[in-house]
Amino acid sequence: MEALMSGQPYTPDAENSSSEELVDRFLDAIWMERGLSANTLGAYRADLMALGRRLSERDVRIEQAEKADLLEFIAGRVEGGAKPRSTARQLSSFRGFFQYIMREGLRDNDPTVDIAMPRIGRSLPKTLTEEEVDALLQAPKTEEPLGHRDRAMLELLYATGLRVSELISLKQSQVNFNQGVLRIVGKGDRERLIPLGEESQRWLHDFIDGPRMEILLERQTEYLFPTRRGNRMTRQAFWHIIKRYAHKAGIDKKLSPHSLRHAFATHLLNRGADLRVVQLLLGHSDLSTTQIYTHVARERLKDLHGEHHPRG
Repeated sequence: MEALMSGQPYTPDAENSSSEELVDRFLDAIWMERGLSANTLGAYRADLMALGRRLSERDVRIEQAEKADLLEFIAGRVEGGAKPRSTARQLSSFRGFFQYIMREGLRDNDPTVDIAMPRIGRSLPKTLTEEEVDALLQAPKTEEPLGHRDRAMLELLYATGLRVSELISLKQSQVNFNQGVLRIVGKGDRERLIPLGEESQRWLHDFIDGPRMEILLERQTEYLFPTRRGNRMTRQAFWHIIKRYAHKAGIDKKLSPHSLRHAFATHLLNRGADLRVVQLLLGHSDLSTTQIYTHVARERLKDLHGEHHPRG
């Protein structure tokens, strides 16, 4: 995979490749075909290498696995506490791999073809009320450069519904103040333009014109929200920021790094936004992914009805 991403040709003899090389060739292929994220590719690789290690105990190469081998491996994982969603991802990685080696001519049957996917209950994303979002946005000390940066990041996240990975990777060149939009390249290299509200534009302008330069001092970086060292912020660091400000704001819900993204979608739908517009703003390729937010919005409407209607 590293060779392909660096632009160097990588064409080993498939029949003489080790199992690990075959796995990496498969990952290279689906990276090119489907534009999967590094996190997804890493999860697929971990699944396949775990299967390969289990099979190697019986001197079986991963490409030689049969249905019984896969069922035994999956059953062992389930007994060890693996959740249905994790099992479904493992099976998805196995299916992709065996379809790939069939195309390569290394076997003529797919051992996953008769293995059913586990049923996955769709969990509703944890979201915040509008009052809780206001409290979270008010939590940073904006008179301090880092606090001002954090407020600008939270404002932008709630105003646009960005993924955390998109937020921390944002560069100044992606912000167009003249048109009031962000240009985002998301999953699968799909580009989308997201409108910026007046409030988030104001916080961004103020941050760029002052606190950002105070944070960087003489250093230079293309990333919009640098750390004190002038580097790009990590997902883990931003997650700690969210938790710290949630605690300060008195929010005791169990949040996720995407809680403001969920709030963005839910609050838009609560206020009458069209589902397909929300789909475009979130960068979802499939409308069914966005539809989960209609359930969240519906539950919120039920709560409001029960609380305020005289016969609720």
